[in-house]
Amino acid sequence: MSYQPKTWLITGASSGFGKALAEAVVAHGDNAVITARRLDRLQEIARGHEDRVRPLAVDVTDAAARDRAVAETLARFGRIDVLANVAGRGVAGACEEFSLDQLREQMELNFFAAAEMTRAVLPQMRAQGAGNILTVSSIAGLVAMNAAGPYCAAKFAIEGWTESLAIEAKPLGIHVTLVEPGAFRTEFAGDANMRPVHRIDAWRPMVETFEGYLESSSGKQMGDPAKAAQRMLEVVASDAPPTRLMLGRDAWSIWDTTIAGRLEDMNAWRARGEDTAFDGADVVEIAL
Repeated sequence: MSYQPKTWLITGASSGFGKALAEAVVAHGDNAVITARRLDRLQEIARGHEDRVRPLAVDVTDAAARDRAVAETLARFGRIDVLANVAGRGVAGACEEFSLDQLREQMELNFFAAAEMTRAVLPQMRAQGAGNILTVSSIAGLVAMNAAGPYCAAKFAIEGWTESLAIEAKPLGIHVTLVEPGAFRTEFAGDANMRPVHRIDAWRPMVETFEGYLESSSGKQMGDPAKAAQRMLEVVASDAPPTRLMLGRDAWSIWDTTIAGRLEDMNAWRARGEDTAFDGADVVEIAL
């Protein structure tokens, strides 16, 4: 049986994971609408494949731009098989240092934009009775990190929302996967990270440790974005795709350490936490 190309809609395709994924999708022979704010970078990816790759300048925090991306994908290719939510931005600063506007900007890009782009494609996928949604989160969506509070908050939010969606969508033939990378050689460790409006001296020792890590590791991270892109293609091709795809031995290491620490911390107060029911009340499990 000959391969039937899939149609992808990819956000954040001008750099990092998005660029690596767009290139892998093109090399695989699939159709794609690739989006980002910088059109020139997208045109480089599409060059020579204009019959099946459509570059589109999109600000994913703009509702009209999101709707236009979905509409143009359907007009060009007739369906959307895979949505890849990749667009995002990190931070480097203490929780107290960021302004309210900056906190909202993190939530707009890293949570609301991905959630709303997903909601925009769901009617089409429900009509098809099939589809894959890949949302790039981070190990920082599972593990709180020093000097990255606003980013962790937004990623924790998209993790909870996406996992709930995965449960709801599976009976409809729609597979939803969170991609949780560790450190990869992308622009994440560079100047693209949001810096706080206000600097507070008391937090400098904690923040400078993280900033030093970003500076020293930039360009030397063990993670290969091209290999991450191949894992994402494998997820889409799988008959049983995972809800979570954690990428990188560093991510798995910090996850294992964190889970052990959480269990130790929580279990120390478990008996007291459980002893909070009305006397004689029945134990009823929460429905999942």
